[in-house]
Amino acid sequence: MLAYEKKLKPISRNLKSNMTDAEMMLWSKLRGKQLNGSQFYRQKIIGRYIADFYCPKSKLVIEVDGGQHYSEEGKEKDMKRDEYMMSAGISVIRFSDTEVLGNINAVLEKIWIWLS
Repeated sequence: MLAYEKKLKPISRNLKSNMTDAEMMLWSKLRGKQLNGSQFYRQKIIGRYIADFYCPKSKLVIEVDGGQHYSEEGKEKDMKRDEYMMSAGISVIRFSDTEVLGNINAVLEKIWIWLS
């Protein structure tokens, strides 16, 4: 079991209730072991971070990034977060919300490759 900061639980719950359109679309394809039989969790707390989606079997985090991730501050935060995940043995792949909404099949294909 991954260690996590318990104070993030209410934030995680709120994020589950208020997913973006891109997150909802991707979740509709990941939930229920639809992709390669892999179990995914959404808004999973890992350490001091909340991952959009996490597959424990493959130790894979999937992030769906909106516009705030492309600012200098956003890029720096994401880099620190990715370094933390990598230090925990977890791989991270990122997709833009535009990519998810515009070409979900290509996104799913990339995730499938990671899971295989």
